[in-house]
Amino acid sequence: MPLQVSDYSWQQTESAVFLSVPLRGVCGRDADVFCTDSYLKVNFPPFLFEVFLYAPIDDGSSKAKIGNDTIVFTLYKKEAAMWESLSLSGVDKEMMQRIREESILQAQETAKEAAEAKAAAKREDQKYALSVMMKIEEEERKKIETMKENERIKATKELEAWKERQKKAEEQKEIQKEEKLHQQKKQIEEERKKIKSKKCLTRNLASRNLATKGRNSENIFSETLKEASVPPPRSVGTVQINFTPRVFPTALRESQVAEEEEWLHKQAEARRAVNTDIPELCDLKEEEKNPEWLKDKGNKLFATENYLAAVNAYNLAIRLNNKIPLLYLNRAACHLKLKNLHKTIEDSSKALDLLTPPVADNANARMKAHVRRGAAFCQLELYVEGLLDYEAALKIDPSNKTVQNDAEKIRNIIQGTELKS
Repeated sequence: MPLQVSDYSWQQTESAVFLSVPLRGVCGRDADVFCTDSYLKVNFPPFLFEVFLYAPIDDGSSKAKIGNDTIVFTLYKKEAAMWESLSLSGVDKEMMQRIREESILQAQETAKEAAEAKAAAKREDQKYALSVMMKIEEEERKKIETMKENERIKATKELEAWKERQKKAEEQKEIQKEEKLHQQKKQIEEERKKIKSKKCLTRNLASRNLATKGRNSENIFSETLKEASVPPPRSVGTVQINFTPRVFPTALRESQVAEEEEWLHKQAEARRAVNTDIPELCDLKEEEKNPEWLKDKGNKLFATENYLAAVNAYNLAIRLNNKIPLLYLNRAACHLKLKNLHKTIEDSSKALDLLTPPVADNANARMKAHVRRGAAFCQLELYVEGLLDYEAALKIDPSNKTVQNDAEKIRNIIQGTELKS
């Protein structure tokens, strides 16, 4: 049977009640607090503190702070008045049991309403994300159609200009051909005229040719001798050519076979993913099957705080190529915003596995992965695991003030000197 705590202290004003309950050496994380508008219970085994409040309070705005082996409650009254005592007087066991049951039912109703409100908000977010995605896709389609139309008009104009140039070139060739024929005809006429003039000269010089026949024979004989004196062609020979050897002072390029094979393997995986019968992949356009394009699209949606749509974009990119660490790192940020803490831890761990070996180029990404996983651990109240991730981030970037401050807060929570947030 639990031990009832009676050595508490309380003070009040007209609008608030300040209640201090000692923990008696029990760790603050083991304390279970339950509060409604008329009932307050603190269970920290083997001790139990409960009080049936004198008047209703606003349990939604009331606060509790744990530290220095004490829980301090700040309870805001629904009606401003001074209480005669902290708890109701003359309450029997049957009435206590009834108040406890009513408080539990009230808490269950409140939790149910909160869950329904959260589900309704989630459905609205999904509808909004779907509408935004459809709007963005429609704008992208219109943009692509406009680009295609502009390219078609440009190609048509270039084709018409080329045809015009070809037509002008053909006309120019026809003109040149006609001019050439005209010149040939002119040359033929001139040759005919020369032939006629030569015939006339031949008739006039016939007598002179008889007188000079002997001399012409001598001239012909001398020309024949000159032609006979031309040397014969040279005989076939072989020319020897020697080249100076070339020396390379530097080594050849290092082999890139391993990197090329890895790239080809990734491309083959992406093609296999695209060629599957998955409807959401088959209906995509060619540019939408690019993981980098999907990553940029997810980044834009994250910047507009449309986290659900960003998660969908990263999911599709990962299905196309699951070897890009930034896809998991960005999806972890979205899950952290959506309070999907276990998924945040899973994606951050996957990103750290892919960010190997640890080099300077991926230091910033590794630090972000540790911080996001540490934040998820802390929100799950796993402060020791969260502190390990923050310390790992500080090893990568020791001068980051924000990470230093968050790590110090986590240490204070672990030591019990600061309230969980």
